[in-house]
Amino acid sequence: MPILETQPPPTHYPKHPPATTEPPETTTLLFSLLQPIQWLKMLSLRLNPTFVLGIFLVYGLSQGFAGSFFHIVSDYYWKDVQKVEPSAMQLYIGIYYIPWIMKPLWGLLTDVFPVMGYRRRPYFVFAGVLGVVAAMVVAVSGKVAVLVALVCMVGITGGVAIADVTIDACVARNSIDIRELAADMQSLCGVCSSIGALVGYSISGFFVHHLGPQGVEKVRGAMEGMYKTMQFPQVWKPTLYMYLSLALSISTHEGQFYWYTDPKAGPAFSQELIGMISAIGALASIVGVVIYHKFLKHYPFRNLLFFAQLLYTATGMLDLIFISRWNLTLGIPDSFFIIAEHSVSHIVSRVRWMPMIVLSTRLCPIGIEGTFFALLMCIDSLGTLSSKWGGGIILHLFSIRKNNFENLWMVVLIRNLLRFATLGLIFLVPNVDQLAVLVPADLLMERKEICEYDENLELVPLKGKSEVQLLVNEM
Repeated sequence: MPILETQPPPTHYPKHPPATTEPPETTTLLFSLLQPIQWLKMLSLRLNPTFVLGIFLVYGLSQGFAGSFFHIVSDYYWKDVQKVEPSAMQLYIGIYYIPWIMKPLWGLLTDVFPVMGYRRRPYFVFAGVLGVVAAMVVAVSGKVAVLVALVCMVGITGGVAIADVTIDACVARNSIDIRELAADMQSLCGVCSSIGALVGYSISGFFVHHLGPQGVEKVRGAMEGMYKTMQFPQVWKPTLYMYLSLALSISTHEGQFYWYTDPKAGPAFSQELIGMISAIGALASIVGVVIYHKFLKHYPFRNLLFFAQLLYTATGMLDLIFISRWNLTLGIPDSFFIIAEHSVSHIVSRVRWMPMIVLSTRLCPIGIEGTFFALLMCIDSLGTLSSKWGGGIILHLFSIRKNNFENLWMVVLIRNLLRFATLGLIFLVPNVDQLAVLVPADLLMERKEICEYDENLELVPLKGKSEVQLLVNEM
């Protein structure tokens, strides 16, 4: 048994503590302000500065825009320009998720088919051009045919989805190699996405990442590896839970949006208030990420997801209270109630989502981590698509129209009951802590192959190293 050794005590001590010219409150405040900077510095040193930059570009600029500004604009476009019914609008917005469902295809293309020696840069350029052109067609043309508008909207989301694939692969691989930083990486992604929702849209950056040989055999091997991995119960069970937890929580957002802006049946919120509510929701999402990162990232997956889903169900009842106008009975103004409801629901939603993403990184085998993580995100997007279309069908069955909201409360009640029913599926989630190994490192590759496959993730071409990487290596 090894003997525990301790360092010898110091031979001398300072006679007086070091003098300070700052009061304790100022020191504490300064430490709190510098803590995020120190955290980013730690991530840059442990991972790679260009990797952190890639997260800022993709999650902050690209996805942040798509998650806020585009969401609000498209809602008003279908309502005021195309003048479609809420059920049809719900179905159209569900189609936005088709590019996200195709993420395994984008992952395969970027993994095994480099263009002119580059694995990532051409796809990022294509994604940026696709998104900008599609957005300009809708913005300049005004009202076009519904099919043309829908194709353009899908083009915008397609550009975001393609740019997202590369950074997801990098996050998945780093989460495997440095498990103790998996929660920190997802926290950084969540913060960037939420802050990006406040600052708006900018063209996606590019992220280049060196991989091994590619070709038809590589594609077939990747497909076989995904099939082999998905056969493991510790993989398919949590994957099934993540899909069902998203699909069963049917979306009623578009029906509620029409009700929010209706001057007769609803509270008749202005466009400015709708935008402000969404901005406050984005800020609340940041709070949710902070809560997860500070207090919840060490809890077991099953316990954390159970209580998060329970809170998610409870916050859904706030929508029922608002639609039933009970807030006015309690003397709570509509604007105050909706801001409070959006804040709470966004915090809980983010706390519920973060462990799912960390769990997804735990399920990725080395060798095809980019493709497999894209597959998991594809399944999650299928869950969101099922939620959107399921909500559209329910809105239609209950005759929710742009001038008829009599049964909207019943639709919201059904949604909340389905959220509660999801708690019965929690047994599918592994009851392990968030640092546990769920997939063996040598599942698809031998130990020697893993060492040969290992590489740095950096924003440089396939050939050569950047000055930044050389500097990091010297450090």
